[in-house]
Amino acid sequence: MVGCGDALSKWARARYMSNTSIELKPDSDVVRFNIGELPGKTGTSKKGKKKMRRVKMSRKAKLNELRFYRLKAKKKMTSPNPEVRIRYKLEKAKRKEEWLIEKLRKFDIPKAPTEAYDPEILTEEEKFYLKRTGEKKKNYVPVGRRGVFGGVVLNMHLHWKKHETVKVICKPCKVGQVYEYAEELARLSKGIMIDIKPNNTIIFYRGKNYVQPQVMSPPDTLSKSKALEKYRYEQSLEHTSQFIEKLENELEEYHKHLAQYRKQKENQP
Repeated sequence: MVGCGDALSKWARARYMSNTSIELKPDSDVVRFNIGELPGKTGTSKKGKKKMRRVKMSRKAKLNELRFYRLKAKKKMTSPNPEVRIRYKLEKAKRKEEWLIEKLRKFDIPKAPTEAYDPEILTEEEKFYLKRTGEKKKNYVPVGRRGVFGGVVLNMHLHWKKHETVKVICKPCKVGQVYEYAEELARLSKGIMIDIKPNNTIIFYRGKNYVQPQVMSPPDTLSKSKALEKYRYEQSLEHTSQFIEKLENELEEYHKHLAQYRKQKENQP
């Protein structure tokens, strides 16, 4: 019984130990099992392996690194060489321009597939009548710095609930931008553009068979807050581009001045 207990304990140990092997040894007519360790594997092999941990920078090390970059930038800004100063500003402005372009890509919304609809054909008399009617009426929708977004189209549909025409006043508006607004609003609202005034006012007609849509704010437009955020990025990008152009001109003028100075120096006896 004692021998049987030893065999069972060995079997249990072999069952639950990963580094144990069982071999079959036929001895004449008797089959024997041999319990032992796997060749080439030891219990200390796992202990020898250590995971490489990423060394975290301390707060002091981070501050020292930031201080180093600030001093480096300060040296370039206060350099006696104008070319070094201009090039540093130019590199910084170009990095900002790339960052702004990347930010503006997030606001690009794919246009929804346009639904097939037949635009109404108006006669010249009808257009003249609608133009005069739209000029006399006081209802209007403003398009400000945010540009065309979902709220503008929503307000147009709300005005068309009681009025046939609506004025869209674009202010502030760049040269030629009013035509882009008119085309975009006609696509989104399915209205008919009657006239564009010199004071950047567009008159829209709702149509004879107008039916107010269930969703008055199109899904492929920005919200009010997103439109404002996009406008700010666009303004920043415009100013940055102008600044880059100015720096490039300064650098070009400096190179011309330097070449002229060297030429004069060479010509001197």
